[in-house]
Amino acid sequence: MGFFSNFFGSGKSNEVKSHQLPSDIVCQEFGEVDVRKTSKATEVFFTILMEPQGTEAEGWQTGVALDASASMENVFGKGINPVNGKKLPDNLLNDYAKRGWLQVYKIQGQNIPVLTMEGKKDLVDKGYFTWTKNEMQPLARQMTEYLASNLDADGGTTTIYWACGEDGKQVEVLGDYTAENCSNAVFGGPTKTCFGKGTYLLPAVRYFVDRFEDAKRGMYIFITDGELHDLEDVKKYTTQLAKKIEAKKRNPVKCVLIGIGNDINEDQMEELDDLETGTDVDVWDHKIAKEMRSLIEIFAEVVSENTIVAPSATIYDDSGNVVIKFSDGLPAKVTFEMSPTSDAFELEVMGRRIRQTLISRKS
Repeated sequence: MGFFSNFFGSGKSNEVKSHQLPSDIVCQEFGEVDVRKTSKATEVFFTILMEPQGTEAEGWQTGVALDASASMENVFGKGINPVNGKKLPDNLLNDYAKRGWLQVYKIQGQNIPVLTMEGKKDLVDKGYFTWTKNEMQPLARQMTEYLASNLDADGGTTTIYWACGEDGKQVEVLGDYTAENCSNAVFGGPTKTCFGKGTYLLPAVRYFVDRFEDAKRGMYIFITDGELHDLEDVKKYTTQLAKKIEAKKRNPVKCVLIGIGNDINEDQMEELDDLETGTDVDVWDHKIAKEMRSLIEIFAEVVSENTIVAPSATIYDDSGNVVIKFSDGLPAKVTFEMSPTSDAFELEVMGRRIRQTLISRKS
């Protein structure tokens, strides 16, 4: 969403920043709605929700990267939940420690006791705990199938685990999934490495960018549940990448960070989304999985301002005043300004009026 600042200023620290409305309050016709309120105006940017069209739908390579850091074990069905009424014997954990099934790791400066899979399995087998549900697998299946069948030039979406290995900096490649084999694909966490003790995104970004260097376009989805440990490195790399794309030294890349669970660091996600690279190239978008209405939302920032979606349209403020008319056609990307007191707008198009509130939990 970095391109928003190209319309509304340089993004200096003393300026009021824009914010992206959560998907669950955005009208189904819009892909993304961004708002910036100042003392002088309410500034709005929105896109029309649609898949890439015409030549923009050609030549894509796609990828899905699944966070395999230690905090994701529960999401992959590799965590355990206690059984009510079941109390552990006093010496059981000491026995696990002696066997090497209970280990202590230093994570973010704290000593954290971690059960190995052998220890977890023993607790489940003894009836003290049950396995968590694998919530990642259905999401991964849906995402890979959608990209493989609707966008990928080869009909196969490359899928990897990231943030795995002892240091959380490893990538484990699962392979290319077609729409036909996605429904039976198993996504249960890393098997060649282990769940990582850190969450490092840059190796996964580099993997896709380097592997598909010659692709006409790239769309890469990164699913995570928590906080990135290499945000500054990712920002630096993204800036370099954006400059190469603007200089025509490589083809466009779009990356979408999707947060799942209740411990998402959305501030970090927004930092990437709003990253100023000194170019007109916008590499990152972000979404929150529980707010997404459909998978098509990953294309919210892929549409072109040159795409005309309707022959004419009019935008009104929340008092019914005409803000802007599109007599030569409604583009897929729109920016406009209203009164600073306006908290909604209406888009009149093809005989319909679509009312969009601008008030959210972040307003």
